[in-house]
Amino acid sequence: MERQSFPFTTRAEFLQHLSSCIARAEHTLTMFDPDFHIWELGASSTDAQLRHYLKNGGRLQLAAHEGRAVERDAPRFLRLIKDYGHLVEVRRTSQQLRQLTDSFCIADERHIVRRFHADHFRGEAIFDGPEDTQTSAERFITIWLESAPGLYANSTGL
Repeated sequence: MERQSFPFTTRAEFLQHLSSCIARAEHTLTMFDPDFHIWELGASSTDAQLRHYLKNGGRLQLAAHEGRAVERDAPRFLRLIKDYGHLVEVRRTSQQLRQLTDSFCIADERHIVRRFHADHFRGEAIFDGPEDTQTSAERFITIWLESAPGLYANSTGL
């Protein structure tokens, strides 16, 4: 496949590219955002995509600074975590990582949707560009290792 790059500046474009990224995932999805509040993880369409992905053996890792928005606004996603707990891992970042403000989703280390700052929608989606995922993938490993299990502790008991 040939590398495709799509800059974006709106919430609708971000969500469209995020959906495309999830749809392309086969084995791994790694996601980082300060709080995932604009990701629409609780939307029925996102739930259906993630359930299909997990049903086919994919693994999902999420890391965030806090999960109140998801706990409040995404009951479907909390059910998904419960239903697929063996394939979904969620972590809460440590205090020293709270200054991180970017946001990204990486699928199979080939596809990425990233916003340069979580407070803005400006970003890019790159599909079939494994070299473009490398820096964010390395950042995610660092974030993951510096995070603790239990992002959504109040709702899921993790």
